Amino acid sequence: MPRRTASVERIPVCGPGPGPYAITAGPDGALWFTMVHSGEIARLDPGGRLDRHRLDSASCGPSVITPGPDGALWFTRYRDHRIGRITVSGETASYPAPTPGSGPFGIACGSDGALWFTQTRTDRIGRVTADGRMTEFPLPVAGAFPSAIAEGPDGALWFTLNQADAVGRIGTDGEVTVHPLPTPQAAPVGIACGSDGALWFTEIGAGRIGRITVDGRVDEFPLPDPACRPHAITAGADGLCWFTEWGAGRVGSVTADGRVEEYDLPVAPSEPHGLAVGPDGALYVALEVGEIARLELEV
Repeated sequence: MPRRTASVERIPVCGPGPGPYAITAGPDGALWFTMVHSGEIARLDPGGRLDRHRLDSASCGPSVITPGPDGALWFTRYRDHRIGRITVSGETASYPAPTPGSGPFGIACGSDGALWFTQTRTDRIGRVTADGRMTEFPLPVAGAFPSAIAEGPDGALWFTLNQADAVGRIGTDGEVTVHPLPTPQAAPVGIACGSDGALWFTEIGAGRIGRITVDGRVDEFPLPDPACRPHAITAGADGLCWFTEWGAGRVGSVTADGRVEEYDLPVAPSEPHGLAVGPDGALYVALEVGEIARLELEV
């Protein structure tokens, strides 16, 4: 198959400096993203209109965002240890995590209709219902720094353990399994369920993309630049998984058999973090330098 080329559109969302961090497609056909440094949630509609919703604390640190089962968007507030909710009309609420100083980061909707989130500082996985009721599940590894989380094809939640060089699984019943990775200092971060029925994850420390099946088999695929620091990952409508290379200012794609292609971003340095497929089929990438990049691929 010939290598595809990418046309890239730059969409400014704030002035130069710290900008968007994580991004997701909302139930209203718009892109929603976190402004971690200014305490805002922003919305970009298909026509290019940008709305920014200021939260009740400019220093709350909104981090990862995901659609919820109730038609709203849910997000973690890393710095004030709360879980936030915003409706598509911009109404906000938040709920404190039960354990103080927990540092919630990753968040995903589970098959049980609740939101599941990681607690980086207290080695726990949290669960919050649509009405704000919280439950926590301790992990069997201390100092593991659970990071991103995603629903797997088995109905469980899968998450990365950044400081334990492992990937974990928690069932909706709270049972936890930990799968160590073969590469030391892999430091996994992003994780997503691929179209092949496996979980794909980034190894920011080792410069690799990993794949784990629901029975725990791990494969790792080295990237051309070991120092590129792959960060976030998402499944594309094209059967590929797409990831950001935070340290190199690129995005990449990986096939089910591990073939990688990379695409440069037009801003240097760009600091790409989260990425999501939009309702138009294009790939949208949050650049912490203050822009959203829109990539459209052509053969």
